[in-house]
Amino acid sequence: MIEIGPGIGALTEQLARNAKQVVAFEIDDRLIPVLDHTMAPYDNVKIINQDILSVDLEKTIQEEFDDPSAPLKLVANLPYYITTPILMQVLQSNVQFDAIVVMMQKEVADRLSAEPGTKDYGSLTLAVTYRMNAALAFNVSRTAFVPNPNVDSAIIVLTPREPLTTDPKDEKKLFQLFKVGFAMRRKTLWNNLITAFGKTDEMKERLTVALDAADISPKIRAEKLTLDDFIRLHNALFDAGVYNG
Repeated sequence: MIEIGPGIGALTEQLARNAKQVVAFEIDDRLIPVLDHTMAPYDNVKIINQDILSVDLEKTIQEEFDDPSAPLKLVANLPYYITTPILMQVLQSNVQFDAIVVMMQKEVADRLSAEPGTKDYGSLTLAVTYRMNAALAFNVSRTAFVPNPNVDSAIIVLTPREPLTTDPKDEKKLFQLFKVGFAMRRKTLWNNLITAFGKTDEMKERLTVALDAADISPKIRAEKLTLDDFIRLHNALFDAGVYNG
């Protein structure tokens, strides 16, 4: 089990009682003595005083776990301002998690579990569902905390998704395409594409060829496209030489 942001160790203690091993990352130096005291009775817990964004997860798992190949879960209670960067760092690593359970701002949780065509659906939805299935477990009212934050929270559960029907030709460029599609949410896909890739006649021709090959209307908005649509479009853009400029 990996935990990000154990705080004073309330959840960590419960994890220690139920997991074979727990490795917890805490960035706040002031909390380390508290955690060392709280976790003293448990010899299956390792506290690492480090920013998770600077951690090589694969290396850490190899070094810290008795059986690095055993099923692995991750839990986190993240500061809202850094939820997305941490989540993307975890998902873009090569570590295979059986489940990821995170408490986050409800607004972000809604975006992760959104369906195409809804107001919450966007590039973050696609980036997460490219690797995992996202399900909203339950909401947590702001009144559950002292002092009360200004927003409500939610628990999101990520589990491995079924294999993609088609693989992207360049994963990094696919993720860039997610952002391009939603750069101006109310604009058509065509407007976002020419803004990102160029408005020359040659580029417009390449984009037209790619859209035709992917069977996607230039007049559609990105929020209507599924993950499979984006991968199909990405591969067509790749074949048409759009990414080459």
